[in-house]
Amino acid sequence: MESQGYDYTSEGEYRSSGNNLSVGLTMLFIGLAAGALTALLLAPRTGRQMRRTLRRKYEDARDVMEDFTDQAGDWLDKGSDWAEKAKSSVAQFKKSRR
Repeated sequence: MESQGYDYTSEGEYRSSGNNLSVGLTMLFIGLAAGALTALLLAPRTGRQMRRTLRRKYEDARDVMEDFTDQAGDWLDKGSDWAEKAKSSVAQFKKSRR
């Protein structure tokens, strides 16, 4: 009986299907967040002090995000205004060239 041999060597290069950099950065940020949360929870403070600190940090972060959202909305409106001005300028230029 003849034994069949299987050749498991691969030809060419191995190519991953995902973006290794984005996965690595995602895992880094998850690790940083988990470490920061652990440090906060294990800090030498009483429960009341820790809850007060966490509440303040949460409110500060929420305020910053609201400010950023408002600013982004303003930028979007300004960009839309600029786009409309550009469209009207191009339309006027096309009419004057005819």
